[in-house]
Amino acid sequence: MAASSASACLLHPHLKTFLIISLLVFVLPVHGLKPPIRPRDILPLLPRQLSWPILNYLHSAVDILPTFVGSASSNGTVEWKGTCFHETKAWMEFNNKSRSEFGGGILHIKVSKAHSWTCMDLYVFATPYQVTWDYYFFSREHTIEFDAWEEKAEFEYVKNKGVSIFLMQAGMLGSLQALWDVFPLFTNTGWGEHANIGFLKKHMGASFEQRPQPWVTNVSADDIHSGDFLAISKIRGRWGGFETLEKWVTGSYAGHSAVCLRDSEGKLWVGESGHRNEKGDDVIVILPWDDWWEDILTQDDSNSHIALLPLHPDIRAKFNETSAWEYARSMEGKPYGYHNMIFSWIDTLDGNYPPPLDAHVVASVMTVWNQMRPEYASNLWNEALNKRLGTQDLALPEILVETEKRGSSFDELLTIPEQDDWIYTDGKSTSCVVFILEMYKEAGLFGSVGSSIQVTEFTIKDAYSLKFFENNLSRLPKWCNEGDNVQLPYCQIKGKYRMELPEYNTLDPYPHMNERCPSLPPRYMRSASC
Repeated sequence: MAASSASACLLHPHLKTFLIISLLVFVLPVHGLKPPIRPRDILPLLPRQLSWPILNYLHSAVDILPTFVGSASSNGTVEWKGTCFHETKAWMEFNNKSRSEFGGGILHIKVSKAHSWTCMDLYVFATPYQVTWDYYFFSREHTIEFDAWEEKAEFEYVKNKGVSIFLMQAGMLGSLQALWDVFPLFTNTGWGEHANIGFLKKHMGASFEQRPQPWVTNVSADDIHSGDFLAISKIRGRWGGFETLEKWVTGSYAGHSAVCLRDSEGKLWVGESGHRNEKGDDVIVILPWDDWWEDILTQDDSNSHIALLPLHPDIRAKFNETSAWEYARSMEGKPYGYHNMIFSWIDTLDGNYPPPLDAHVVASVMTVWNQMRPEYASNLWNEALNKRLGTQDLALPEILVETEKRGSSFDELLTIPEQDDWIYTDGKSTSCVVFILEMYKEAGLFGSVGSSIQVTEFTIKDAYSLKFFENNLSRLPKWCNEGDNVQLPYCQIKGKYRMELPEYNTLDPYPHMNERCPSLPPRYMRSASC
């Protein structure tokens, strides 16, 4: 009994910790004192089984993205509230300590009034030519030195526009936790699949309801016709992670697509932009249906979910197979359309960026990529940005400077609609869905408004929202959704989870369609006739 009484007086270590935190956080503030710590500041120090569920609740993969707080130039002081320090201000001082042609400068950052004794603020600083970072733990004035501006253009840009400042709102530990959350999105594991599903549930409101087995349909190719659309969603591996982020920013519930074609002899083929060839390049291919389907079932390790969207009979009657084949053959073997991929997403100044994304963050990410992999930067956006400026061969820093010289802004530049007839150094640039919609244009599905529609502005959601598809469940193939207790308006032919396609088959084409559309999660509401 004595032993029992003694042990009853001993607190469990976790309970001790909880009581100490409660005292510091709830009791001290009552008496007007600044709490020395906040729970989230010391959570990583607690046992993993206690701290990680709370950290996962407080932070997510999105927290790895910085938030633009302002630009510091010689024109004045910029002020904001940090995550740790309630009062933060910054200003730029130019000098020529390096005795270089254009001199350098010092960025001053003064922080004060921290919310606790253990917090810190983490920042990223960027110009069109360079990116750096720092963190602040003490209330005082800090400095970032730029020894020398790389060229006159950088000096002029910073003098007029300033150094862009980004706050990592999750702080050091939260950002590391977010990085830990981002990493599994791209892993080809069950952990990765769970991470992708969790991200899409949390940030898009996706449901991922499990379907009854079998999860692969016994498809009869005889029921598939030219122009039928294949919506594809990958939820693990490199492409699974990429598609998850694409879905989040665009509102598309599919991340890839392909199209069916029958030749003059009745053989069924699949046209696809973004198929990996033997050299490891992503190109446009036209494959026999049997080969494509076999590859999906045996070689695809991304756990792809696939839905067949049959064309409506009236739309199918308009589909000119000869023109469609001519277009497909003209594009076969050409590279995937990376050039204009991001521009189908960005249509507005501020209505397409899920927080904390904005045009400043996009510019800073582009700047980092431009320094790390300049050849990729050129392929992904430099050439497309040059098209919008009417210039040639300008690198990203020069593009940003030229945009500022013209009295415009980078966020305005990003919203200029892509043109279907733009020719890049490697030919016409078509992503997976643009390849299909260009074929639809050539086949006559857009009718008289086709010449006033730029399908390079369409996302995958924009494509499956077109009122082109079957709307009568009785006309769907008998094997369509066989065994499922939910009747979808399309045929899901592969996947453990039921595919959702919000706003499916709802919009008639109209001039300048999808050139000015917002797309903010989680509802992704679009304005009328945008």
